[in-house]
Amino acid sequence: MRLALTNGRAATFELPTRPSDPARSIDVGIRDYRQRVLIVVEIWNRLDDLGAAVRAHDRKMAETRALAVAIAQNGQPYRVASCWILRDTAANRGLVVRYPAILRSRFRGSSLDWTRALAAGAEPPAEHGLLWASADAGRLVPLRWHL
Repeated sequence: MRLALTNGRAATFELPTRPSDPARSIDVGIRDYRQRVLIVVEIWNRLDDLGAAVRAHDRKMAETRALAVAIAQNGQPYRVASCWILRDTAANRGLVVRYPAILRSRFRGSSLDWTRALAAGAEPPAEHGLLWASADAGRLVPLRWHL
């Protein structure tokens, strides 16, 4: 959220995608008025059930796309982009090592470009992103795939 505000973006913590059900929320919702993009950021301290996480993410993306149309009023809808940030833990590293094909097929956006988008305010990639957060959550680190 600090990075979003530094880059002139509005950020909301635990943004409900359905106000009638606040349990269904996005970890951090970012609105970039200049680039007309809504950024969905999911932060994972420990990702245990990849399938459930992906299904929840798909639902949040659909609900955010509906919001993008609503806030545009009669103008062009905002673009919706998303990035997952994994806390750099042994469990999350193990998940990346075990399921690289699944993660690479799902998160095709350049990790380096996503780091620039979130840290420096660059335009977010069109494809979903996947990054590391340092163990102390003090910095974002591009995820490098080991072949």
